[in-house]
Amino acid sequence: MNWEDRITIDPKVLVGKPVIRGTRIAVEFVVELLAEGWTEQQVAENYPGLTHDDILACLRYASEVLKSEKVYLVHQ
Repeated sequence: MNWEDRITIDPKVLVGKPVIRGTRIAVEFVVELLAEGWTEQQVAENYPGLTHDDILACLRYASEVLKSEKVYLVHQ
């Protein structure tokens, strides 16, 4: 499964934040819920439109963004 099939970026939806296709649920929001300790089941129960693949796509998207992030060391 490719995250591009489930995640979309549209400047007219949530100011261009990546969202799950067909929703206004931001990838950032789903990742935050998981980071706060929510289980996948809790996310799905509270947001019934989300599927297992949607949640995985959010994590894959976040992983890809972090892999491409550049880190610059600043000497103080």
